[in-house]
Amino acid sequence: MNWTKIMECVPNFSEGRDHAKIDQIVEPFRHREGVKLLDYSNDEDHNRLVVTVVGQPDALKEAVIEAIGKAVKLIDLNHHQGQHPRMGAVDVVPFIPIKGCTMEDAIALSREVGQRVADAYALPVFLYEKSATAPHRENLAAIRKGEFEGMAEKIHLPEWKPDFGPAERHPTAGTVAIGARMPLVAYNINLSTPDLNIAHDIAKKIRFIGGGLRYCKAMGVELKDRGITQVSINMTDYTRTALYRAMEMVRFEARRYGVNVVGSEIIGLVPMEALIDTASYYLGLENFSMQQVLEARIME
Repeated sequence: MNWTKIMECVPNFSEGRDHAKIDQIVEPFRHREGVKLLDYSNDEDHNRLVVTVVGQPDALKEAVIEAIGKAVKLIDLNHHQGQHPRMGAVDVVPFIPIKGCTMEDAIALSREVGQRVADAYALPVFLYEKSATAPHRENLAAIRKGEFEGMAEKIHLPEWKPDFGPAERHPTAGTVAIGARMPLVAYNINLSTPDLNIAHDIAKKIRFIGGGLRYCKAMGVELKDRGITQVSINMTDYTRTALYRAMEMVRFEARRYGVNVVGSEIIGLVPMEALIDTASYYLGLENFSMQQVLEARIME
């Protein structure tokens, strides 16, 4: 890619089970000039699709708007159930500056996309994170509280009037949060217990709002098909709170319940630096840097 400007977008859609719908939602990102689809993954327990795409800002913008339109048409949240909280068919759309772009560019892009999808699809839009228009709208969890069902009443409150679009929940597609943010790592840690209360308790202790890690958001999730539970984590700034800290804190808290960590997973893509940092910790490497990574030197 010989692009002078690269913006990343990681839209989350509330469909993780119907592969025909997933294919239609992802299609606008395929074989499009100025856009590269890097990854997409669906989870049936969460009933959620996460797409990772990069592109030149204008081309990426048009692809995202088209994909949102597909989701609005295909997904009816009145018939949606899953472990992951959701308030919209397109639940959240973050823009992340990667190369030749600033956070201000990402904020401007998020606002333009928000206005466009509100006008085109009668979809209420909340701006969040760096794009937020008020402090109480920065945190996605605060906006999403009540989810699709609760938003029918919440959206009528003056403090929760959408930034764009009607002050009325879309009857099938709900609402969407669009914003700009730092790279986020979606990191899930699996526990050797089917007891969801244990996963919830551990999540409460490790997340920042509960007195835990500063750049960590977490919740408990049940993985019914596997008979286990999961601490589902969003690391909002891996440069300040490393992945290994989340792992070790979950392991530490799990001991009090006689529970073991049985595995972990990363959803979507992850910066190499986040993995190198964690590998350095577990290997006990001294004075190790990214400059010693073969692939990093080749790409210079």
